[in-house]
Amino acid sequence: MGETSRRRLLPPLNAVRAFEAAARHGSFKEAAEELSVTHGAISRQVHLLEEWLGGPALFRRLSRGVARTPNGEFLLAEFGPALDRISAAARQYRNRRGQRASAVLRVNALATFSLRWLLPRLTLFRDEHPDIEVRLATSNEPLDALREDYDIIIRGGPDTFHGYGSSPVVGERRLPVCSPALLARLPLVTVGDLAAHTLLHVETMPKLWRDWLIESGHAGLQPAATLTLDHFYLSIQAAIDGLGVAMGPTALVTDDLTAGRLVAPFPRISLPARTYFAYFPQHGSSNSAGEIFRTWLSQMPDKPAEATSREPI
Repeated sequence: MGETSRRRLLPPLNAVRAFEAAARHGSFKEAAEELSVTHGAISRQVHLLEEWLGGPALFRRLSRGVARTPNGEFLLAEFGPALDRISAAARQYRNRRGQRASAVLRVNALATFSLRWLLPRLTLFRDEHPDIEVRLATSNEPLDALREDYDIIIRGGPDTFHGYGSSPVVGERRLPVCSPALLARLPLVTVGDLAAHTLLHVETMPKLWRDWLIESGHAGLQPAATLTLDHFYLSIQAAIDGLGVAMGPTALVTDDLTAGRLVAPFPRISLPARTYFAYFPQHGSSNSAGEIFRTWLSQMPDKPAEATSREPI
């Protein structure tokens, strides 16, 4: 039997993809965001690959992220180009069959903004522009720290970055929100009534509730309990589930307020917040899909997510 007729010995391809993304990013978390899976799924797939290979570990675990071992460096150098070749071959095959090649739009946005605002509206964009393939990654890194190129990067603003233009997407303020069921059990007629509630905090913005209480004239108020979560989208979901009262960024809870999943007991007292901006590179070749997406983004603040066929995630 000739060499070319032998059965290929291949590792699990999902494990290869997970390893390659984690090795390229130096982070299981960022690999999970790229592949739209959980951190635990990446860890399990990497472990599966290590077991399949039967060799030393492919990563060294650090306090923040992971570092490739020499074995991991070797495999990344081989697996990365191999996956690129598979992707290119599939694209060439589609084109050869006469299918229209999709324009690729690479977007990087904040995770909470993506979950609570962008994803529920993407169906509209796909319906209007079926020839544009959107590849969405989430992170909160500054523009100049991103290790890959993107056509659109959504962050707070306005900020100025060398080589980038910008346009506003949607503005917001921050105010308390909670579930109607919680409000039925523990009414919030005055700000002082918050003393009977659990206040939901966000780890990255620990002073929000303090600042809002100062703004409302109740700086000394002590709640019945507090619960701290590490992302805005977790605190919003906790509020929807009736665990307490969250500080809701208006752009990210508008759909929930409209649908009645949340209510704002004190709508006239709010804190200012940064506007979401779309940043785009001004150097190199222009991606027309990026220009189309920016125009679409500028029209979205007036369109509720209910206009799409999917529920907010």
